[in-house]
Amino acid sequence: MSSTTHTSTIGAIGAPSRRNTELALLVFAVLIPIFAYANVGLAIDGTMPTGMIGYGLGLGLLAAVGHLVVRKFAPYADPLLLPLATLLNGLGLVLIWRLDQSQRLQQLQENAFGQFNPAAPNQLMYSAVGIAMFVGVLLLLKDHRILQRFTYISMIFALFLLLLPLVPGIGTDVFGAKIWIRVGGFSIQPGEFAKIVIAVFFAGYLMVKRDALALASRRFMGLYLPRGRDLGPILVIWAVSLLILIFENDLGTSLLFFGMFVVMLYVATERTSWIVIGLLMSMAGAVGVASTAGHVQARVDAWLDPFGCYATSGACEQIGQSIMAFGSGGVLGTGLGQGNSDLIGFAANADFIFATVGEELGLAGVMAFLVIYGLIIERGVRTALAARDPFGKLFAAGLSGAFALQIFVVAGGVMGLIPLTGMTMPWLAAGGSSVIANWALIGILIRISDTARRPAPAPAANPDAEMTQVVRP
Repeated sequence: MSSTTHTSTIGAIGAPSRRNTELALLVFAVLIPIFAYANVGLAIDGTMPTGMIGYGLGLGLLAAVGHLVVRKFAPYADPLLLPLATLLNGLGLVLIWRLDQSQRLQQLQENAFGQFNPAAPNQLMYSAVGIAMFVGVLLLLKDHRILQRFTYISMIFALFLLLLPLVPGIGTDVFGAKIWIRVGGFSIQPGEFAKIVIAVFFAGYLMVKRDALALASRRFMGLYLPRGRDLGPILVIWAVSLLILIFENDLGTSLLFFGMFVVMLYVATERTSWIVIGLLMSMAGAVGVASTAGHVQARVDAWLDPFGCYATSGACEQIGQSIMAFGSGGVLGTGLGQGNSDLIGFAANADFIFATVGEELGLAGVMAFLVIYGLIIERGVRTALAARDPFGKLFAAGLSGAFALQIFVVAGGVMGLIPLTGMTMPWLAAGGSSVIANWALIGILIRISDTARRPAPAPAANPDAEMTQVVRP
């Protein structure tokens, strides 16, 4: 008994946990936003900001809590996910605080609401709630495979979350999009949480149906076309995404859900035809809705001619100012605190906060942020490849794909590459729903990576087996 226990312990201890690497990276992830915070204060009024110590201690405390929980409950998890998310969260706090110092935005809020409410303190509070959600995921979700039991329940719950903004009394219309609910003085965007819940359904469904979906009935122009009855699921998801877009005017969430399903279809079946079919259906749906929905048409007009429709659409003015902010930033930027991205208006610290990055940090800063986001996506894909169960592979791939699509549609929208979608840049934009939901997403990826990287126990030694001899009659 003692020999077996000793051998298993060596097998478990022998694999590196990389928690010390994570701790070292977290130190840099906290120090970089603190230096950025000081830089903004010195650039604006030549003095160190008074709240720098408080924000630094708050961010450091949140990072320490996250690290201790990972060290205790997910010791073999990927060591990069937590530091990368902490760095983005910290830099997001700096950018939001920088825009809080804008006299122009303060005057706009006072004229519209009678008083100015800085967004940075609330964002720090939301970050604390996000870390609490991250901790809760790791404490309660001991094994991600448990979620497979709730495949169809998750579908119902995701649809419930998506339909909440349409409920009279709690749903609110913000800039033409019905994607918010207001409860007890707080605004919540249910779609941010629905993307995680719907990924559970997609992973569970495709794990069971992937063999049928991988079958092809005929070959057409180099593509393997699936059987007619197997097109049913993708047609349903396509219709649901269109309904979301039509009734809620939410281009971003529709694109996100449909794109995530197509990505997971490709991962499950390895059929390129699904990607092509998905792209064709998404383009057909977008063109059809854009020609009938006025809100979507206005965003398309702003994308096509951002400087020619100032007099008719506020969306044109916002995207025009955003493009000029990126242009004035050049390669190295104007410097933190020395830009004019506040000309965008109320959405400067929300949908368009990436324009502040482009103006004040320049092309170099934009590429640095995209590399950080890309590293999170890469670690998520690596987790999917390392997962030992098909549900975990699909779930991690779906979450990583959804995260990548969100980065693309937000960055592409504010840069004028694609029409603006109204989604928020994870951890950078002001708002609690996105911060909390993305910390939950990181918690799930860390749980899956811990399960995938955890070493298998060494085979138990049986000393009695060597003494056993077979006696033939």
